[in-house]
Amino acid sequence: MRLLRIALPMMLIALTTAAHSADVPDAQQIRALLSSTFDKPDARVVAEPVVVTGTHAIASWTQGDMGGRALLRKDKGKWILVACAGDGLKEAGTLETAGIPRDAAGKLIRQLAAAEAKVPEERRKRFSLFGPMVDAGTAHAASPAQKH
Repeated sequence: MRLLRIALPMMLIALTTAAHSADVPDAQQIRALLSSTFDKPDARVVAEPVVVTGTHAIASWTQGDMGGRALLRKDKGKWILVACAGDGLKEAGTLETAGIPRDAAGKLIRQLAAAEAKVPEERRKRFSLFGPMVDAGTAHAASPAQKH
């Protein structure tokens, strides 16, 4: 019975969140996805900035002393983590290899450069730390900060 009292409210929250996801701005949905996927009690993921072009996005993130970038795709109204990387996600060739059309890749890169230019240098340097691209299947196995 106690389990039911705990589980039922959690299920209602999950259903309400899913039902209203279309009402939540893309960047906020992306931050919530990265947070729910990788947050640890002692190390929360800070995903900022987040840039979106159509059905593709890049989120620059830090978690403790670590950092990187996440590539995401929107499918059927839901954001999906495609890969995590460092500086590779600032290169058009990397984005095109990941299936992003050339025009969208160029736009994402320009938006990302402009958004990251506003971030303090100390934090911005951490976005490069993740290293080569890791696909989402591997990235989900552990927190981004555990990759190094």
